[in-house]
Amino acid sequence: MVLSSRDPLPREPRRILVAGTSGSGKSTLARRIAGAVGVPYEELDALRHGPDWQPRATFALDVEALIAQPAWVTEWQYPEVRQRLAQRADLLVWLDFPRAVVMSRVVRRTVARRLNRTELWNGNVEAPLRTMFTDRDHIIRWAWRTHATWRSMVADAEVRHPHLMVVRLGGPAQADDWINGPLADMRR
Repeated sequence: MVLSSRDPLPREPRRILVAGTSGSGKSTLARRIAGAVGVPYEELDALRHGPDWQPRATFALDVEALIAQPAWVTEWQYPEVRQRLAQRADLLVWLDFPRAVVMSRVVRRTVARRLNRTELWNGNVEAPLRTMFTDRDHIIRWAWRTHATWRSMVADAEVRHPHLMVVRLGGPAQADDWINGPLADMRR
């Protein structure tokens, strides 16, 4: 069963995943949830990406160490660890935002990061903007291409992990409503 932004949570979550396409705001919302619930947040991208965007050899082990903890919030991504994350989580918060919202966010974020040469993880910065036209997996093209895949991935997680509470948030206003409503109500 998928809960809405208004539905009360049946139990207090301690291990929380945030799902959605690139640029939907997973990391930002995960930080907000961690602060609201009072549990640690770990950014999965920081565990995954080594220098020169190479996958870190210890990524899977680092994820195992994270999910062994009694409480955490992180993003639900990367196929090689996605099922392990879902097995251990209590709650999956799904950012099912309209494509227009996601694309405007990912374009703004990517352009700003590139122009400011913002260091992301382990010395990495966004690729030159021109690579959007030549790299099939450029983050903007990736967000466009994978946007529609999340519905089936979340449905699959519901079947494979019946213990997992799923909350679907259909836009930024619903995310705010959920943080200030059902999630905040758990802490009272």
